[in-house]
Amino acid sequence: MQVTGRLCDKLSRPMSATTPANANVPAAESSARWAALFKIAVGILLAMSLWFSASAVSPALREEWSLSPTALAWLTLAVQLGFVVGTLVSAFLNLPDVVPLRALIAACAWMAAASNAGLALEARGAGSAIVLRFATGFFLAGVYPPGMKLMASWFRSGRGLALGTLIGALTLGKATPYLVNAVGSERWRSNVLAVSALSAIGGLIVLIFVGDGPFAAPSARLDLGQIARVFHNRGVRLADFGYFGHMWELYAMWTWVPVFLRASLGARSAPPALAEAASFLVIGSGVVGCVLAGLLADRLGRTVIASAAMVISGTCCLVFGFLFTAPTAVLLVVAAIWGASVVADSAQFSACVTELSDPAYMGTALTVQTCVGFLLTMVSIELVGKLSASAGWSLAFASLAPGPALGVAAMLRLRRLPEAAKIAQGRR
Repeated sequence: MQVTGRLCDKLSRPMSATTPANANVPAAESSARWAALFKIAVGILLAMSLWFSASAVSPALREEWSLSPTALAWLTLAVQLGFVVGTLVSAFLNLPDVVPLRALIAACAWMAAASNAGLALEARGAGSAIVLRFATGFFLAGVYPPGMKLMASWFRSGRGLALGTLIGALTLGKATPYLVNAVGSERWRSNVLAVSALSAIGGLIVLIFVGDGPFAAPSARLDLGQIARVFHNRGVRLADFGYFGHMWELYAMWTWVPVFLRASLGARSAPPALAEAASFLVIGSGVVGCVLAGLLADRLGRTVIASAAMVISGTCCLVFGFLFTAPTAVLLVVAAIWGASVVADSAQFSACVTELSDPAYMGTALTVQTCVGFLLTMVSIELVGKLSASAGWSLAFASLAPGPALGVAAMLRLRRLPEAAKIAQGRR
């Protein structure tokens, strides 16, 4: 781990021999931070595996409960809505800034796991399933944003790579239910329970094996006005706008590309397990995008790397819907490129917020960002579903392209601001 840490430290330094004046790395930034990065990432990966646990088994749910397309869509939307409500409550009460982070993450991971297990043990139809999915999303709001703040407490230099690794782990976690569904039991309830167990283990890892980093801010006092103050910060506001454009695309892509792949590969008489494995690989390819983008952003600048990722993913929005009957290899390669690029920029928006916001209320700023971003995902997920049914996949996926376009505009505007000198020790 120490060798890996030294290598990552070297790679995350700027290529220029000139080090910005504000880039002095304190002695506390040792190789211990890479061990912390690994443990936090594993914990978040396991905890966030709950997100698509219902979507991954939706064919079985549709058959067993005779669900309509609207009810199936709400199994995903309920998680998004629960997460939005959870982040709103968390931000209003400043929970990531006033409650010890490890305790908050662990408790919320366990409650989310219990809610998800209820889907397997108690749900007998759409109504109860949607309520339990809402509860799962609500409690996951106490896992993801606090996890980013905990990671930032260990990193000052190389923060883009660190958060990129964390978002990559989160992405792989969200792809995990498709892998469990592909190789696990034929009984969907067993698969859902397996994912719930993973989340409980993730919370335990964070609670027992992770400590606060050397850059952790002291616990703040409750300040109900912090939500409004977040948007008064011009740099944070533009980073948020970039994130909102990114989120318009991300979860709609993650929700509907597996549906698209099931339909496209099913039309070729491919075995159902192939579509599940392909969905895991497409979403999971975001790990590569996140880590690579994080490494490059620390060297070349956050705004330029985030913009480049959005240009690639925006292009995929425009072309992917036309590939329904394309050769399987072409379909999967483009899907993997989209999967890698669609989330590659995510950590850089969050890193910008950690560098531009009030350190005492960094957790609140991150939570506000995710709250609004996930609220937007509910609109784009619903929009793609309706357009795919009425106008076809090409227009449905193309409707996501304005998101990354607006995100690029926000990040390039942020790049020109004086405040951007605070980003990545001057590598804006």
